[in-house]
Amino acid sequence: MVKKAFKYIYVTLLYLFLYLPIFLLIIYSFNDSKYRGNWSGFTFRWYQELFRDRTIVAALYNTFTIALLASLIATIIGTVSAIAIHNMSPRSKVFFMNITYLPVLNPDIVIGISLLALFVWMQLKLGFVTLLLAHITFNIPYVILAVLPKLKQLNPHLEEAALDLGATPMQAFLKVILPEIMPGVITGALLAFTLSLDDFMVSFFTTGSGVNTLSIKIYSMTKLGVSPKINALSALLFVGVISMLGILQARIRKIYD
Repeated sequence: MVKKAFKYIYVTLLYLFLYLPIFLLIIYSFNDSKYRGNWSGFTFRWYQELFRDRTIVAALYNTFTIALLASLIATIIGTVSAIAIHNMSPRSKVFFMNITYLPVLNPDIVIGISLLALFVWMQLKLGFVTLLLAHITFNIPYVILAVLPKLKQLNPHLEEAALDLGATPMQAFLKVILPEIMPGVITGALLAFTLSLDDFMVSFFTTGSGVNTLSIKIYSMTKLGVSPKINALSALLFVGVISMLGILQARIRKIYD
């Protein structure tokens, strides 16, 4: 009984440590004062000013556009790559898996500087395209690592059975293989979207003038002090992510029920 109570207390303290700062940020997004240590009344002022600030809205648009495009393209490339790696010989699989792990283990600053050097060598103008290519590049390994476990759980004879019943290779993939590995694909897509939304270091090195993401915009604001508008924006993003995860979880339960 004591051991069980200790487990509940430990888990509660752990989640408080993780989420209490976020809840405090949400609370202070309704604070009428600019200063976090002083509560001067409840207001929606910062939410109103948030949508009036064109630079933040532009950064938000760039962030979501790049995150959506990068996660979509990375999910397609990563899923196909995972299938290719899964069907390789054991020696080749080990080699390519080690290459896949490298971007995951490398510090973001190494990836950012490396991609910057590559884009300069290719004489690509830094901007939206280079930023998108950078996000696709560092997202692909995470999609591969999310899809591969589902491929390992897959019955190896499913595709053969579908082909024997008259399906073409494409039909066998779309109607038999893809539905079986879809949880891994969705996980990889969500992971890629989240990583792209959150990234600062790689974006900082690969973006050009006039193309800002939220992370870069917030970093530039820290020199003069972060506005409470950012608290409001963070609160909206947190609620949006929680809502998206709730809808996704409900759909997954519906599929398996």
